[in-house]
Amino acid sequence: MRLEKDTLGEVEVPEDVYYGPQTARAVDNFQVSGERLPAEFIKAQAAIKIASAKANMELGKLDTHIGKSLVEAAYEVREGKLSDQFVVDAFQSGAGTSQNMNANEVIANRALEIMGYEKGRYDIIHPNDHVNMSQSSNDTTHTAIHIAAVETVYSSLLPAIDELLVILDEKKVGLMSIVKPGRTHLQDAVPLTMGQEFSGYFRMIELDMKRLLEAVDGLLELNMGGTAVGTGLNAPQGFSKIAIREMNSITGIGFRLAEDPFEATQAAGSILACSAALRGLAVSLTKIANDLRLLSSGPRAGMGELDLPAVQPGSSIMPGKVNPVMAEMLNMACFQVMGNDTTIMMAAQAGQLELNVFTPLLAHNILGSIRILSGSISSFNRKCLSGLTVNTERCAELAASSLAIATSLAPVIGYDKAAEVAYRAHNEGRTIKEVVIEMGLLDDHGVEHLLDPMELTGVKK
Repeated sequence: MRLEKDTLGEVEVPEDVYYGPQTARAVDNFQVSGERLPAEFIKAQAAIKIASAKANMELGKLDTHIGKSLVEAAYEVREGKLSDQFVVDAFQSGAGTSQNMNANEVIANRALEIMGYEKGRYDIIHPNDHVNMSQSSNDTTHTAIHIAAVETVYSSLLPAIDELLVILDEKKVGLMSIVKPGRTHLQDAVPLTMGQEFSGYFRMIELDMKRLLEAVDGLLELNMGGTAVGTGLNAPQGFSKIAIREMNSITGIGFRLAEDPFEATQAAGSILACSAALRGLAVSLTKIANDLRLLSSGPRAGMGELDLPAVQPGSSIMPGKVNPVMAEMLNMACFQVMGNDTTIMMAAQAGQLELNVFTPLLAHNILGSIRILSGSISSFNRKCLSGLTVNTERCAELAASSLAIATSLAPVIGYDKAAEVAYRAHNEGRTIKEVVIEMGLLDDHGVEHLLDPMELTGVKK
């Protein structure tokens, strides 16, 4: 152990770690979940420290030798080389002060090593005075959430959604000629094609992606230099503009300064909007997963219109049973995202006066939602959606037997007479076509034209 000191007194810190006394206190205080804020957040924190150090050096506030060592150490953090040093529980001090100090201490001690000093020589490089210069936990934690969310959406979630859209578009086009019964209220409805059904799925996800991109645009605003309450106290003139320039150089993303640093410090509207977009995507995915589970139900006692890829045995007791496990997995992932959104809503509304202190919880949940959706969509794409096939004979059989095709008779013989045909067909266990012919309501040409399921879909043969 090495003995270090903060403003509350002396603290024993393990000799081999890079964090310092405030992190050690936090580890002892917050023994809650064993969960940590994700790597994406740590990576974003490091970017803030790099950009801040460069801005402070350019403005003459930070010694160049110290600044360059801080930048080098922070780049190592951003590359994940010191990930095991970020040890504070996700459920921690408000405003992420402990998390910010964890980063400050790790970067300070690594920079000391780079300069040839022992860890803990805070008289040379101080976590607060140097690493945290021109910053506060109150602005950097908000900013790190924005950066991490944007980077993760761009690198993981959007590619997964793009792949999903490509597959859905292929299904939409390739299955347009396969007629099947429609269902509303889980009851027989007029026919449509499998391609038309998938076109609905495609457009749902396309719109969800549009809403997500609109929400991400709000996250491009960063509260750099707002410090404690938005006034920019202790940040030199020009710091914010230089820091945002450096941030864009580090990330390759077009971030911009928050229009109002007071809003950016006390509110969480952009995070809330992003979470709402993720929730909307999760709702659409749940609907699609539920549909696939229903349409593939069987193989003999269900709808049986779709065959999903068999990826693993389905039962520990029933031999030969195969379950729609990938759709079930997607359901569970989406339920978690919906729950995360509720937590984000509660945290966003609970901010008081000049600061929302629940940023660690916001970070934990928004980044968790992005990660869960990215992984679940990607797995679903590869293991289920891309390999599903259609039981065309089953679809045609069900479409022909559907009582709802009597709908096409209403303009010719009237609603009441068409309903009589449907009831009679159902009660006698016959098709609409058989009853119409027996009752002599249409000639052969009329029967073939009006009661052809494909004709009713509006798709040209």
